[in-house]
Amino acid sequence: MWLRRAHKTWGLLVVVLLALPLKAQPVASLQDLLNQAQAGDTLRIKSGLYAGPVRITKPMVLLGEQTPIIDGQGRGTVVTIEAPDVVLQGFVIRNSGRVLDQDDAGILVSAPRVTIADNRIEHVLFGIYLRQADSCRIERNTITGDPSLETARRGDLIRLWYSHNVHILNNRIQHGRDVVIWFSKGVVLKGNTVTLSRYGQHFMYSDSALIEQNRMLHNSVGAYLMYSRHLVFRKNLLAYNRHASGIGIGLKDMDHVVLESNAVIDNQVGIFVDSSPRALDAQIHYNQNVLAYNDVGLQTLGPAPRSLFENNSFIENYEQIDILGGGQFTESIGSFWRQNYWSDYRGYDADRDGLGEVPYQAVALFDALTDQTPALRWFAFSPVVQALELAARAFPVMRPVPKLTDPQPRLRPILPEGLPAAKQQPSTALALAGLGLLLLSILVMGKARLQPLR
Repeated sequence: MWLRRAHKTWGLLVVVLLALPLKAQPVASLQDLLNQAQAGDTLRIKSGLYAGPVRITKPMVLLGEQTPIIDGQGRGTVVTIEAPDVVLQGFVIRNSGRVLDQDDAGILVSAPRVTIADNRIEHVLFGIYLRQADSCRIERNTITGDPSLETARRGDLIRLWYSHNVHILNNRIQHGRDVVIWFSKGVVLKGNTVTLSRYGQHFMYSDSALIEQNRMLHNSVGAYLMYSRHLVFRKNLLAYNRHASGIGIGLKDMDHVVLESNAVIDNQVGIFVDSSPRALDAQIHYNQNVLAYNDVGLQTLGPAPRSLFENNSFIENYEQIDILGGGQFTESIGSFWRQNYWSDYRGYDADRDGLGEVPYQAVALFDALTDQTPALRWFAFSPVVQALELAARAFPVMRPVPKLTDPQPRLRPILPEGLPAAKQQPSTALALAGLGLLLLSILVMGKARLQPLR
């Protein structure tokens, strides 16, 4: 009898255990595999859960098959690479520590010629941190921080420190602090998307860089470029950056910069210029950029000297140009405006060459007042503004001195080619409102057609 009861009890226990959800456990010691490998080996790591942190101290190729997971278990940096010529590809790397002053990261690299490609890095403080690691490549990774942390408590999802000639290509980055490039020369950033972060790109003391075809969307600042020389910034999309600072592109003490064929759309400030250029022999060239639907298209701290603005398109910014503290862009300080498009231009093209016969002048009275007193922007959409502008046109004595003169403005905007697309989700409320207006217009048109002619 007792034997039958024992069998029933054990059977019930087995059924209960089988019904319990199984928690994934590490299948092997990845660190042991790394320690046993020889320099130059290629290790193919099977799908499974592997415990971190781990250290790679020999040149090797580490390939994940069916996205194995390296879990840092919330302690320190998940993967530390201390050897040159390492390839790390095809992994999920997650759960770093959360200590900012320890720089806890998904991946820390302190050796040259390392390639980090096709990984998913998630729930980390810092993402990929290169420290004195030249000639590395960071390609096609998806890097996600911790959205539950306040922005100031997050880490940089890509950080370079004294790491030259690094290529950062086609990565997707969100919920971080910055993508920050410090004291690093010859960096190439191309095809990356940065969203829901503080600075999409943050350059400091990093010369001779190429920044091309990136998307910086829904951040506080799209790109802030500081204390650097010889940067080419072209064909980037900077849109919907409206948190806190709300700047599309910021320039601070920059020299010999080319900003070309960028789309800067729906930010608080499109381009913000502070003491750029800094050197007396330097110039900033703004060419074929589109600044559209920003609160302020171009904002500067004083008239920007030694700057050439040509073939840019200023489209329906609430305030096209803002000079904080007042002043004028004049050729006497080396500030040239040539053949830009202005959506508020009221001239004509008599010879049909695409250029206006009457110079464009930025002379809005309310804009001049807000340059001196920015707090007046609270009244931007009030009837007072229209009254002021009407008075300025009726009584020329009230017209302010023009901020700039563009002798031959374009009649049509130039839209750059090769820009990355912005996949902005339409607002549900706006979509419903638009649908309602469409249905109403159809109804009205239908009734109008049914009315007999009199």
